[in-house]
Amino acid sequence: MKIGNTKRTVIVREYHLDIGIVQVYDNYMVSTINEGATLSLERAYQIIGIAEIHFRDKNFGYISLRQNSYAIDPTIYNYIREIENLKAFAIVSVKEIDMHNFNIEKLFYKKQMKFFIKYENALQWVKRRVKNS
Repeated sequence: MKIGNTKRTVIVREYHLDIGIVQVYDNYMVSTINEGATLSLERAYQIIGIAEIHFRDKNFGYISLRQNSYAIDPTIYNYIREIENLKAFAIVSVKEIDMHNFNIEKLFYKKQMKFFIKYENALQWVKRRVKNS
């Protein structure tokens, strides 16, 4: 009797922050920021802290699910790009404004960052980058 593929994605931990939700998986994390929130450096440190707890000694990727409209202080990328074990940064959105914002954010981040319309494509890219790093 063959059962088939029983491997499934399991959330290691889910954090409910004042600015949104961060889900941590085995080698990547996914954030969904609340509508109207402002992702300041102080609030970004919360997410960076979560990454340090779960990925201190291993490579990981980050997916930003842009389901809501919110503001981002672009200077946070000066700090995020210093995280050496962050090997992939993906942004997922279907909104045209997010694509324009991505082009600006990329100028600050200056490392491997990619924009996707479909979550599944972002996930595959992040997993591949982390595995090959």
